[in-house]
Amino acid sequence: MRYLAALDVGTTTIRCHVLDEAANNVSVCSEKMELLYPKPGYVEIDPDWLWDTVVRVTKQAIEESGVDPSKIETLGISTQRCSVITWNRESGKHYHNFVTWKDLRADSLVKSWNSSLTMQGLRLGSRLLYSISRSKRFQAGSVLRLMNNQITLRLLWALENVEGLRAAATNGTAIFGGVDCWLLYKLTGQHITDVASASASGLFDPYTMSWAGWAQHIFNLPGKMFPKVVDTVGNFGHTSTTVFGAKIPISCSMADQAASLFGSGCIKPGDLKLTMGTGSFINVNSGSNVHALSAGLYPLVGWRMGSKISYVLEGLSNDNGAVIEWAKSSELIEDPLDTCVLANSVKDTDGVYFIPAFSGLQGPISDENAAAGFIGVKPTTQKAHLIRSMLESLVFRVLLIYECVQRETKYSFKEIKVDGGVSKNDFTMQLLADLTGLEVERSTSSEMSILGVAFLAGLQQGIWKNKEDIFKLRQVDKIFYPNKERQAAYEPVIKEWRRAIERFTNWY
Repeated sequence: MRYLAALDVGTTTIRCHVLDEAANNVSVCSEKMELLYPKPGYVEIDPDWLWDTVVRVTKQAIEESGVDPSKIETLGISTQRCSVITWNRESGKHYHNFVTWKDLRADSLVKSWNSSLTMQGLRLGSRLLYSISRSKRFQAGSVLRLMNNQITLRLLWALENVEGLRAAATNGTAIFGGVDCWLLYKLTGQHITDVASASASGLFDPYTMSWAGWAQHIFNLPGKMFPKVVDTVGNFGHTSTTVFGAKIPISCSMADQAASLFGSGCIKPGDLKLTMGTGSFINVNSGSNVHALSAGLYPLVGWRMGSKISYVLEGLSNDNGAVIEWAKSSELIEDPLDTCVLANSVKDTDGVYFIPAFSGLQGPISDENAAAGFIGVKPTTQKAHLIRSMLESLVFRVLLIYECVQRETKYSFKEIKVDGGVSKNDFTMQLLADLTGLEVERSTSSEMSILGVAFLAGLQQGIWKNKEDIFKLRQVDKIFYPNKERQAAYEPVIKEWRRAIERFTNWY
């Protein structure tokens, strides 16, 4: 029997699986991610705590597997995207905590830059160039808007506010990276990131497959800070024997949503998956075709293996599992699984609507100033109505993104593969099938990011011979089939929910 390990550092949990050659979990260990909130809108991670926890969780998974560390043939790493940190290239000491992708400290910079003459000029120039060349790159530039969940302006904020960082970055001492980049540095000493993680940062041009020189120039970001961009699979180096007890080759490192797409078996153009974790992420495999940027969708790189590149089109909503976590912390529920029973205990929401906008509303609404909340609460409203309205709102948000996908692509969709913690909720999955008209396929494992990097690392190491072999190992838990009658019955409900959105937008 052959063994490999897969590490996933998400926004909610840090987990490590040891798997065998049949993709069975030999052991699983996890710890909850500790997010810090030093000021309103600030969301950070202590890098020292993160490193200690990653080492502890991985060691524990290997120990509980009973497999000698030297028999672990490879390690694959999946990480959350766009959380940024800077550190000293020589000493490895960090200049500040991780500023996570949910952090809003650069919000004023985002707003001022988006309305600036510089960005207006860039969009206008791109529009003119697109009218001449019909290049997708210039089409993307014509609608380009900076976003809080990208690295760009949070990195600029750090350069402007962390003492000594600008000078150190200019002379090449200070470097930056995401969670993946920092972990690879800690494990191997290399300053590298894979194309999937780079493309989500807002600083990488998927049309030229390189760091965007225009962004470095406009925002005065020293080029010496940037990591080297490498393929998704390959030789990332070895872990030290002092860390995990053996030199384990790292054969894959990639962004979590790209890993989830691959783990779901979405390897052909037009394959569609939805991750409902901390946020909701719809991803479409667009093959060798890099899609143009639109109001609701963003072009990314899924993975690159040598000369072969798979591009992805993504739409997202930042608040998904975070809504369920809020319901638990507010003592509306004791266990997330209770939400399904409560939602089914009433026939409707009694006219109550919920807007899931703790982090604003992303595309296609694109309003960072939107507020979250209930509307339509009355004396007859029960807890079950509130919970049902919350679950419905998560599906309605996905529906808005899916409608963008339908408008922006020429693919015909029959099914959508789902993963993430919220995918375990049968009420949500059935409603998703009903409203999209798609078959919703849920795997037995909700940890597709783990499977994605495990599959790719195993392929690279020769544990599996080809993609066909590994996707035979993926098991389906349940398929939810759409009910057209229910779809029609929900049309007035969705119409009212869209009207409720208008009351919550532009609040802050």
